[in-house]
Order: sequence, then C-alpha cells, then structure tokens
Amino acid sequence: MSQSPAAKRYAEALFQLANSTNSVEAVTANVAEIKKVLGEDNGLMVLLDSPQIPATQKRQLFDTVFAGAEQIVLNALKVILDKGRIHELPAIISEYMTLAYNASGAAEAVVYSTTTLTEDELNRISATFAKKVGKDTLHITNVIDPSLLGGIKVQVGNLIYDSTIATKLESLKRTLIG
Repeated sequence: MSQSPAAKRYAEALFQLANSTNSVEAVTANVAEIKKVLGEDNGLMVLLDSPQIPATQKRQLFDTVFAGAEQIVLNALKVILDKGRIHELPAIISEYMTLAYNASGAAEAVVYSTTTLTEDELNRISATFAKKVGKDTLHITNVIDPSLLGGIKVQVGNLIYDSTIATKLESLKRTLIG
C-alpha cells in the first residue's frame, strides 16, 4: 500500500464514484488495464510526468491510449493530471485496486516460481492461500524467478509464504553451520 495521503484520497474518490454509479467492476477492469500498460511501458509514465509536454497533449494521449475506458476513469486521469498529481498515478492505482478487491472479498497476490504456472495451478494456489488470508479469491500475478531453484513463493500484501528450494537450502545451511 502507498504511503501517500493524496493517492489514498484520489483512489477513495474514484472508488466512491464508481460505487455510486454501479460501475465498480468496469472501472476496476479499466484501472487494472492501466496498471498493466504502465507496467509494460515505463516510458509512458516518464512521458506523462514530463514538464516539457503540455497538459493538452497529455489529455489527448489519455483519450487515444485509453479510448475504450469508462468515462469515469478518463475523467479521473484528467483530474489527476490537472491537479499536478500524475506522478502519483501508480500509487493511486495501487490504492484503488486494494479498495476494489477488499470490497469484493479478494486480494492481489504475487506468486514467484521458476516457470510459468498453468491456469489450474494458479486456481489451486488462489483457493488455498485465499483461505489463509481470509479472502474469497486472489488475483494472482505470476513472476518468473529462476533463482528460486524450485517451489513457489506467494506474497499477499505484507504476508509472504515461502516454500522455495532456495529458502529450504538456506535454512538447512544455517542449521548445519550454526
């Protein structure tokens, strides 16, 4: 979760607006897509935060890049831009996703593995770990990390469940060496 009070306020405002218009699901899908786009293209965030590019061009960029998004989302992006808070966009997105998932009994999780997990494996991990953290379901992002050697590491918020071979070997090493 972000430590920014501004990001939290913007996220709460967007969530309340989406909730009042019964469009939480659609807005959440749009925000998730924006998060994905920003994650894939780091240059986009640099471009949006650049003082050399006029706000009018940035607004046009929003209209072009996120043309299929809900109007609520486009308006929120433009307000964030107009208020000089575009650098807070990743934190706002993170806060919003947390609010939306909490409202639906879900949570975000990151599963680290040595290979890409199948849909069935992800579903089983979601079912197992959702119960452990008191949620109905987990929205999982699978991150490939060859240094794990095998097994998985699941991170849900601040909780980390680590059953990787690398961790088990390190634990054995500490036991043997003292």
